[in-house]
Amino acid sequence: MLSWLADLSHVSGAFNLFRYLTFRTLGAATTGLLLVFFFGPMIISALRLKQGKGQPIRSDGPASHLLTKKGTPTMGGLMILFGLFASSLLWASLESPYVWIVLFVTAGFAAIGFYDDYLKVTRQSHLGFSGRSRLAAEFAIAFLACFAMMRVGAVGATSLALPFVNGYIVDLSWGFLLFGPFVIVAFGNAVNLTDGLDGLAIVPVMIAAATLGLIAYFAGNVVYSRYLLINHIPYAGDLIVICGALVGAGVGFLWFNAPPAQIFMGDTGSLALGGLLGATAVTIKHEFVLAIVGGLFVMEALSVIVQVTSFKLTGKRVFRMAPIHHHFEQLGWSEPQIVMRFWIIAFVLAILGLSTLKLR
Repeated sequence: MLSWLADLSHVSGAFNLFRYLTFRTLGAATTGLLLVFFFGPMIISALRLKQGKGQPIRSDGPASHLLTKKGTPTMGGLMILFGLFASSLLWASLESPYVWIVLFVTAGFAAIGFYDDYLKVTRQSHLGFSGRSRLAAEFAIAFLACFAMMRVGAVGATSLALPFVNGYIVDLSWGFLLFGPFVIVAFGNAVNLTDGLDGLAIVPVMIAAATLGLIAYFAGNVVYSRYLLINHIPYAGDLIVICGALVGAGVGFLWFNAPPAQIFMGDTGSLALGGLLGATAVTIKHEFVLAIVGGLFVMEALSVIVQVTSFKLTGKRVFRMAPIHHHFEQLGWSEPQIVMRFWIIAFVLAILGLSTLKLR
């Protein structure tokens, strides 16, 4: 919204700053941080008052969680989304169709997650929204978003790129409407599965967002995209502003989510943020790079798939508990150890993801 101020550069050269994505990204990150930091305590108090007993803790989860996490309110994703949407709409160029598409996915997934959290809190059960109904709603939102990408996208909007390879290999054509939604939904749920320990999900989400935002900046710039041999996507550059807003809001949320957490992100936040990352990667044609950058989330999701598949086929479990962060809890790792080490893994994977830009 503030990008129009660049038109006043003839009045004062200072207004010219609003032309630069870097300046608006910094503004979005700062705004998101301040909004969450200052309004966070009020939101936490309101959620604690409304929820009473807080988020129900799984009886089949780690026994320590029944003591340390009981009574903590959930739906903390509302804090992040408040800072994210307010700062994104304030600092991003609303002329970019991709800004609206990514925010649409984020809002849609947030609504699904909110309903799931609401059912869990009101029923005082860890069972929420029906799995099939939830997935159907997620795929519907992701399908609409990918269809919109096809309608507004440039040449190559339906192409599939491979990391470490120069050029676009496969044009998925209408198959993009199957692949794109799958990536968005899969990543949304992968982040959701990772959100199980204080601070575990939010920092890797911020790392992935910062990485994808940087790639979006390159993809939206003709000079940089040609130099890096990646597809140029007009108007995609403003996605770095959304990613910056997410990083700022995420830092503000981490202040309250750091151990011992005052509030949990809940499905409201984890599903929405995962959807945002997935939609951003699909927009900038870096779906496989997302699997590298967000490898931690992929690992968490795969651990659940492997555990369930193994138990159904053989009656035996591969891990002591899934998702895999609970497995390490059962091995005796402390919660801070798991969280910090997983943060390190996320950081290393982000560097590997960025390396694909030059190794072509």
